[in-house]
Amino acid sequence: MSCPHIGSANLAKPSPADNVYREDCTQCFDSIDDPAGLDVCLKCFNGGCAGDRNHAKLHATSRNHPLVLNIRRTRKIIERNEPPLKMSKLAIAAETESDRYDTTLTVKCLDCGLDNLNKEDATIAPVIDAVMKANTFSRKEEVKAWEQELTTCEHILTMQQGEPRKIESQDLGHCSKCDLNENLWLCLECGNLGCGRAQFGGVSGNSHGLAHATETKHGVAVKLGSITPEGTADVYCYNCDEERIDDNLGAHLANWGIILAEREKTEKSLTEMQIEQNLRWEFSMTTEDGKELTPVFGPGLTGLKNLGNSCYLASILQCLYDLPSFQQRYYGDKLGPLPNVPDPAEDLETQLRKLADGLISGRYSKSDADVFASEHTPNVPYQKGLQPSMFKHLMGRGHEEFSTMRQQDAFELLQHLIKLITRSKHPAELGDPTQPMRFVMEQRLQCLNCKKVRYSSNEQDSVFIDVPMEKLPPDEEGQEPKYKPVTLKQCLDSLTASEVVELTCAGCGSKDGFTKRQAFKTFPDVLVVNARKMAVVNWVPVKIDVPVIVDEEPFDLDEYLSKGQQPDEEALPEDESAKSNAPAFVPNAEALAMLEAMGFPKVRGEKALHATGNSDANAAMEWLFSHMDDPDIDAPLDLSASSGSAASGGAGAADPEKLAMLESMGLSGPRAVKAMKETGGDVERAIEWLFSHPDDDGADAVEEEAPAGNEGPKKEAGSSELPAKFQLQSIVCHKGTSIHAGHYVAFIRKKLSEDETSWVLFNDEKVVKVVDVEEMKKTAYVYFFKRV
Repeated sequence: MSCPHIGSANLAKPSPADNVYREDCTQCFDSIDDPAGLDVCLKCFNGGCAGDRNHAKLHATSRNHPLVLNIRRTRKIIERNEPPLKMSKLAIAAETESDRYDTTLTVKCLDCGLDNLNKEDATIAPVIDAVMKANTFSRKEEVKAWEQELTTCEHILTMQQGEPRKIESQDLGHCSKCDLNENLWLCLECGNLGCGRAQFGGVSGNSHGLAHATETKHGVAVKLGSITPEGTADVYCYNCDEERIDDNLGAHLANWGIILAEREKTEKSLTEMQIEQNLRWEFSMTTEDGKELTPVFGPGLTGLKNLGNSCYLASILQCLYDLPSFQQRYYGDKLGPLPNVPDPAEDLETQLRKLADGLISGRYSKSDADVFASEHTPNVPYQKGLQPSMFKHLMGRGHEEFSTMRQQDAFELLQHLIKLITRSKHPAELGDPTQPMRFVMEQRLQCLNCKKVRYSSNEQDSVFIDVPMEKLPPDEEGQEPKYKPVTLKQCLDSLTASEVVELTCAGCGSKDGFTKRQAFKTFPDVLVVNARKMAVVNWVPVKIDVPVIVDEEPFDLDEYLSKGQQPDEEALPEDESAKSNAPAFVPNAEALAMLEAMGFPKVRGEKALHATGNSDANAAMEWLFSHMDDPDIDAPLDLSASSGSAASGGAGAADPEKLAMLESMGLSGPRAVKAMKETGGDVERAIEWLFSHPDDDGADAVEEEAPAGNEGPKKEAGSSELPAKFQLQSIVCHKGTSIHAGHYVAFIRKKLSEDETSWVLFNDEKVVKVVDVEEMKKTAYVYFFKRV
């Protein structure tokens, strides 16, 4: 039976710019591996599940795109009657999808109810062929991210090669200075062959290639074993000390008689080794007596696949979706239908709800015989894990770091996600799920001379604690240094301790300085703590493993509650004449010290902290990198411009033309007016101010235009009620010498049954019950404490 929609559909093959979602549904994690398969829209190439949820049908109805290609994939059963042939030299050739799976294709019309249209139809056949050959969405984004990473350089573009000659094959077999026959690098300028540096995983190297480059100033080399017939290879510039791309690699190799089409990849690339190295920072999957940890399955126990350096994302998402506020906001019957949007993969609300369904429902938490922890225990199956490709692309879009495939700082990601979620719209009855993390820190300044005080407060969603570092005497010579364990209480004592800062008093004019102390004005329902264990070695921040001891049982933070201004304390004056000398902005000392340790001048650090909310060194660092070329970057911080314009009615700061620019970005109303006033009319800084002050409604900036008394005071985040008892709920742990490398996992306290609560390790897709978490608590990087 023919379908009338075929002729009128105006089908076209996907172009390179089109996203083809042919792996999993854009609205849930049902995929081509499910019994019903996945329906790919032949008009816009959206992927929709064809099972009981039938998101494909919803898409077809809402967009009037009835024609779909159903893709269903099943694992091949391979029976070997004889052992495989022994290989003397292994060529690195990836196992193709067709080697592992059988794929069934069916064309359907969801409007007519026809389930087996003719695939050979002249209108449909070329579209099907193009859909199946196109890069999947996740692969396309991965390629794009890596391509953004690597560039060429002036040394490659201006390279002068020696006289052409053919290097005989026997001379390509080992290093010219030693007998190593792997990890060989060919100098593209003179044809010298030298071994590389020793690599992680047992790859040998005596650095003869580097020695040659240092001696001859020949900077560009290619790794022989990484060359593919398609023209990809590891190209390294020793002058830049960076991996590069050579767009003319074929011609440069031909100069030495090496034909690209005849090459075969025999070694892992630098990228593959980097990913493998990060994955090798493995957290033990066995008990002390060597037994495999027990996999657990069920609601809230679903793993996330590592997309290549994405463990930082998986660990933070597991901790966030363990919070009741995230579960209530993005999962459950109260939510109603998913947003009706043209491209669900590009909609943050849809993708956050998709993640919630995947991680919380338990629908995908089931064992897979093809997934096991090691070749030694193939009888212990794990989960296949969910692939959060769409969310990773969406949350990283336009971000300098999170749009790449590099490993990232998990805490920086948490702050980025909080910013994204806070900026998005939330139903009034559900609210912002990050609100339970918010609280107010209060700072107390007291003049050392006149003893007058000033209190100021700042809303935050997390705290940094600097972990004290005290080396222990080594047990034996040459041993790696160990550090004295510290308690969480010691870290909090340090956070809230008094210190002396150099400021001029607005009351008495004294330059003796002030004592400064910060404490909690309110406590959150979920306290997020970032344990900074960093030391600067040769201007490079290096992570130090200092054990932090955290109680398993609930503990109280009552002593860290600010008492506020006391009756016998006299406040510093607030009159206009004193405002210019008043300590209106005091940079976060810890964040400023960290910026200075990284090499940023104090003036730049203060300016960056002021522009980004004065709480986060990482956000300030990002601001600095994006404002390096500002003509006034080294000018001292001047707050008089914004305060003066505000006093005069905001004529400069609230320029209508600039306000219109903010409105075009969806940033309007009193908040936009206040942002312009706070930043002296600088649009770019105003945008950053808006993102770093999400809960400031801007009402005070336009109060002269509004009748007094219409609105009550804004409710402060958090609660000052006592007792303030907290208990550790989850942690993100990290192994490695840098927060931008190594491996991240999450440990979360889960209720596995009515009678059992246990710690569970989320190591990418592997989810296992953990008997002892004490050692992991000591080396945690991010802590989530719940108020009890």
